Amino acid sequence: MTFSIRRLFLMTETNKSSNIQSLASDLAVVREFLDRAEPPEELSESERKTLLDQIEKLLSEKNAKLVAHYYTDSLLQDLAEETRGFVGDSLEMARFGRDCDAEVLVVAGVRFMGESAKILSPEKTVLMPTLDATCSLDIACPIDRFSAFCDEHPDRTVVVYANTSAAVKARSDWVVTSSIALEVVEHLMQQGEKILWAPDKHLGSYIQSVTGADMLLWDAACIVHEEFKYRGLRDMLQMYPDAAVLAHPESPSAVLDIADFIGSTTQIINSAKSVSNEQIIIATDKGIFHKLQQAAPEKEFIIAPTSGNDATCRSCARCPWMAMNSLQSIVDSLVNFSDEIQVEEQLAIQAMIPLQRMLDFASSNKLQVKGKV
Repeated sequence: MTFSIRRLFLMTETNKSSNIQSLASDLAVVREFLDRAEPPEELSESERKTLLDQIEKLLSEKNAKLVAHYYTDSLLQDLAEETRGFVGDSLEMARFGRDCDAEVLVVAGVRFMGESAKILSPEKTVLMPTLDATCSLDIACPIDRFSAFCDEHPDRTVVVYANTSAAVKARSDWVVTSSIALEVVEHLMQQGEKILWAPDKHLGSYIQSVTGADMLLWDAACIVHEEFKYRGLRDMLQMYPDAAVLAHPESPSAVLDIADFIGSTTQIINSAKSVSNEQIIIATDKGIFHKLQQAAPEKEFIIAPTSGNDATCRSCARCPWMAMNSLQSIVDSLVNFSDEIQVEEQLAIQAMIPLQRMLDFASSNKLQVKGKV
């Protein structure tokens, strides 16, 4: 399957004037967190080997499993799989943690992923390499403001993306991932429901445009996907006219308009394997390239252009918080049981209700629940 005909149509359209939207990273609170997101120090080969051996030993001694997200460093992904842990989307990570026999889970990702793991496995100890690893979507949707917003619109069904805190999940009616959000919203439309969506405005806008649903959108965005730009992507396609564009739906609408495929991280990996194009442009965090190259080694993957380069962009297609996960921080967490995720029992029970609603919906409709979560 190739996409050149659709591409030619899109590229010959009159240039779209896109509204310049404020990046989530421009919010003072997000900038504050970004300032604390220091990448780990570079390690020598001998230092890496020493830490890898130490982690493998600690995982065995503590009856622990390492679960890592697709966006973490490739070294951590390989370590997770080599030690019979898991690599995937955050909900897949949480479900693996729930179903495995480990007493301790080490979640390499960002904080809401650790909370999701704890909600599904309240009896297990859930550690993170660092609790400072967070997400702009989570930061920009604090529970006090969000709860007040929901109270202002009691006639709307509250649907939240899984990239949120346990408290926000607990306040919602439904939790969804990017792979099932369209189906859930279509189902709610058929029930005559009006929707309050949070937190990602781009994903919400995409769902709204596809379904025509009556949706009130919270104003937040992922700092990585927000930086992908239409003009740069259009110019890149002139350089790679036969390339397919695979995009995560957290990207701005102008980027999604050019994309040949829109889907979650797992769906992007599967699509990359199935398309016939030899060159593929990817509009999501470039941490996914490790799995993409494993899945389709014969293909060339190119990161979509962002709104800046090096010092002039906030993320440069790499989540600064995902980059905080390191070998040394995993060792420290396992040795000291520091950076443990705590979710108050009643809050976890409440958050599980909308999450279970999604899982039940997926089961009854025979849908796979995957997502950037």
